[in-house]
Amino acid sequence: MQGPALVGFGEAGSTFAAAGQWEGARGFDLIEARRDAMAAAGITACDSARVALQGAEIALCLVTADQALAAAEAYGTHLSPGALWFDMNSVAPDTKRAAAAAIEAAGGRYVDVAVLAPVEPARLKVPLLLAGPAAGDAETALRALGFSNVRVVGDEVGKASAIKMIRSVMVKGIEALTAEMMLAAEKAGVTDEVLASLDASEKALPWRERAEYNIERMVTHGLRRAAEMEESAKTLAALGVEPVMTAGTVRRQREQAGKPIERSPNA
Repeated sequence: MQGPALVGFGEAGSTFAAAGQWEGARGFDLIEARRDAMAAAGITACDSARVALQGAEIALCLVTADQALAAAEAYGTHLSPGALWFDMNSVAPDTKRAAAAAIEAAGGRYVDVAVLAPVEPARLKVPLLLAGPAAGDAETALRALGFSNVRVVGDEVGKASAIKMIRSVMVKGIEALTAEMMLAAEKAGVTDEVLASLDASEKALPWRERAEYNIERMVTHGLRRAAEMEESAKTLAALGVEPVMTAGTVRRQREQAGKPIERSPNA
């Protein structure tokens, strides 16, 4: 199968491209500096989305959460009739349904994709959930590209996203709570005691390792995760659930981005 068109070439796009080694793949990113990275991954960098999408049967949309709908609306008109648009962004079901409307109005076929784990180190083995009327064809296409952990969860756009967004309430919430706990523990000078007490009640992973991992994810990806959690908040609100903790997670993820916690000398 000819390689896909990639719209967006951040962490996920570059990781998938390097792993897939897709012959004939083309890419576009608004950030011009990423075009050298495309070339290094064997992707033909294009000056416009129109050129990247021309004649492509498959398009992987891997932009940021706040640009997912805009990308579908702006670039959907460049798709070939019947082309599959894989929306792999972490956004609310309503956002995906709006994007689907734009893609389908342009003659493309929209696929709701939920990416359920970090793309590194899983790469093409990362768990993917698919939903939408074209999900069956989409699964076949993704497996042909080398993705091996793919599952269809329904034919209704928004179902895969709902699973991801609601799951993220817990995953990102734990990270945010960890940061809040560690900020307070460091200031109070009781970090070792607090972590030891958690270790005593749960042995799956030492809490110092867990805390360091959770905070590293926020420091490195806090802005992107905050945008995703805003979409989780929309998901809960649409279900009639007030996103009290989720709103706090948005704020904490954004505040921690790029700001590692200072460790005490004996940490």
